[in-house]
Amino acid sequence: MKVQVTKDTLIGDMLQLDRGIGVILMQSGMGCVGCLAAKGESVEQAAAVHGIDVDFLIEKLNEVAE
Repeated sequence: MKVQVTKDTLIGDMLQLDRGIGVILMQSGMGCVGCLAAKGESVEQAAAVHGIDVDFLIEKLNEVAE
């Protein structure tokens, strides 16, 4: 089953589907991937907090999710 990551996708949901996504998030500057707050944040919210280009991040996450 192919998963499509969007700006509204929750970090916690992505991590449950594919642990490889955590590597991409950490390489992008999100070192707190495992914290409780991050699990309930959307990709867009997390990118904003960390000053990351959300569109670039979504592109990379979807590459891993394929």
